[in-house]
Amino acid sequence: MSSHSSEKQPQSLTRRHWLAGTGLALSAAGLSGFSKTAMAQAAATAAAPKPLPPFANWKTADAMIVHSSSTIELKRSAFGSSVITPSEKLFIRNNLPTPDAAIVADRDAWVLQVEGVKKPASFSLKQLRAMGVESVTTVLQCSGNGRGFFPSKPSGTPWQVGAAGCVVWSGVPVKALIEACGGVADGMAFMTGTGGEKLPEGVDPKSLIVERSMPLKAFEDAILAWELNGSPLPLAHGGPLRLIVPGYTGVNNIKYIKRLAFTSTQTEAKIQKHGYRITAAGQESSPNDPSVWEMPVKSWITAPLADNGELSAGQTVIQGVAFGGVHAVKLVEVSADGGKSWHKARFFGPDMGKYAWRQFSVTLPLSAGAHKLVSRATDTAGNVQPEQRLENAHGYNNNSWADHAVSVTVAA
Repeated sequence: MSSHSSEKQPQSLTRRHWLAGTGLALSAAGLSGFSKTAMAQAAATAAAPKPLPPFANWKTADAMIVHSSSTIELKRSAFGSSVITPSEKLFIRNNLPTPDAAIVADRDAWVLQVEGVKKPASFSLKQLRAMGVESVTTVLQCSGNGRGFFPSKPSGTPWQVGAAGCVVWSGVPVKALIEACGGVADGMAFMTGTGGEKLPEGVDPKSLIVERSMPLKAFEDAILAWELNGSPLPLAHGGPLRLIVPGYTGVNNIKYIKRLAFTSTQTEAKIQKHGYRITAAGQESSPNDPSVWEMPVKSWITAPLADNGELSAGQTVIQGVAFGGVHAVKLVEVSADGGKSWHKARFFGPDMGKYAWRQFSVTLPLSAGAHKLVSRATDTAGNVQPEQRLENAHGYNNNSWADHAVSVTVAA
């Protein structure tokens, strides 16, 4: 969920060209006073929030940041205090243009091809529903969440914290599907999912197709989901059917899945061979670089924020979210002085399982002046959220607690 979309933004381009032309024309006419007023008004118009694209117009507009028609982020101020992220506030990241809405008109007719098993077969969504159902609460996070904090300004969407959410998926366990197909064939080392987006004619499919391979163990808790938060899976989030791999970054959770294969090697698709790799800054990605698979332990503050009004000196409730990727989060510590001293936070709200995030809070006395609020999480495997980001060419997997700090000013 983090390479550039091929969709263009003609409205934004037109606006920029119009602004440039307007400024030149007015200057040439010598109407300097009017020029300044017009330019100020035009600049305000250009800075106005982008509208939600039609396929996602059901999202809560004032809670979202629309970077482009395929990259939509939740504002840090809009996370709230519930463990579950409402569907209308869940971020969007699509690697390819969204398929036609016709694919969700008859959901039960969607077909999944299963390969690399002892009895290969194809199943309609209606047949998958008959195999059983399970629900799993997971953190869904774009691989590039936190990219906006990299000083190197890697290419891609400059996400802050809002390319993440915690939601409930319902569908058939991949284990049940494997069992129905006689088990995984011998010699298979990876689970490979293929998305069903329509590809343009005349191009090598492997250059564009969304197809990702993960270690075979990833199937253990994976499900093929047809519901999100209790409702039919929206087109914007991969409906009618999506592969959900708990603990793995968003790109591995294949939308519009049409093929699930167990393979001896990783896919040759570009998005796997060269995309989503932890590559040293300034270097070209290669299949030898580590793939972006499991999410690292991470947390951030959601309240109070500088834009939530003036804070008064005294006892202050600080809260946020924390998760451990493939491990449960065990501990969260909070600092109000940029990491010089730490205080243990408490978890609140229901524990929705090891793949979900936990809400945390701590009440600390804040004196008048500037404070830097940070949080640091530890998972059950002993992994501790680091102070510094892992520098890499594409801005992936940023779990630095220092980067995710919140600066606030407290009034006397």
